[in-house]
Amino acid sequence: MTLKETLKNILPEPLFNSARETRDAWVRATLWPEATFHPWRQETVQQLHDLHDSQKGKRCFIIGNGPSLRNTDMSKLKNEKTIGMNRIYLMYPELGFQTSYYLCVNDLVIEQCAADIQALTLPRFVSWRSRRWLKKEDNLFFLHTTHTGMKFARDIGGRLWEGATVTNVALQVAFYLGFDQVVLIGVDHNFTTQGKPNTTVVSQGDDPNHFSPVYFGKGFRWQLPDLETSELAYTLARETYQQAGREVIDATVGGKLRVFPRVDYDSLF
Repeated sequence: MTLKETLKNILPEPLFNSARETRDAWVRATLWPEATFHPWRQETVQQLHDLHDSQKGKRCFIIGNGPSLRNTDMSKLKNEKTIGMNRIYLMYPELGFQTSYYLCVNDLVIEQCAADIQALTLPRFVSWRSRRWLKKEDNLFFLHTTHTGMKFARDIGGRLWEGATVTNVALQVAFYLGFDQVVLIGVDHNFTTQGKPNTTVVSQGDDPNHFSPVYFGKGFRWQLPDLETSELAYTLARETYQQAGREVIDATVGGKLRVFPRVDYDSLF
């Protein structure tokens, strides 16, 4: 039994929750100074100011990595604004084009794919934690993403809640860039591999959960999804977009997510 589980069993719920909140606040406080004042972060924040609302009035496709991408005509996105995530670059040669932006905040993905991410030439958004594996470049933006502090950030120069999914961070980036309409594709919200959310596992063979069998192929370390927390994050995103007079729609072919209005992908073109 972990220390957290032990404390939860022996402490009254209000006291346990108070201790957890104190711990989370301490973690945020220890990360805050460097994530705010380090030269790399200072440079990123200035660069982000220049990007703010640079895509106002336009639409953007956030591309998840689910198997449904194999049933999606991706060629229609060649002249669209797109945000690709994690190992989407495995699809670039087949597509014949790159996404407009790239985003990755998961430590395990960045650690194991650092060379691939560093080699990309498009604008890239990565977590501040990734400085352990990546070198600063002009189009590499370090975001202060965290696992605590549930909120949707309108200003990505500050702290962003990951919400248990990189897609939630992409929604915050798209909002900051000014996109009026965001379309989700490949966000299947459905995983064949089951287990306790957020548990780190090692893939034992071909990956059934993403568009490529080598995405998280044999020997790759990854974390099991937390779909419940993701839905909380998506709900905050939906409400924030609506309050700003913008929208997020879901065009994932056969997707299981029901937080955003569903639309037919082909009808968008």
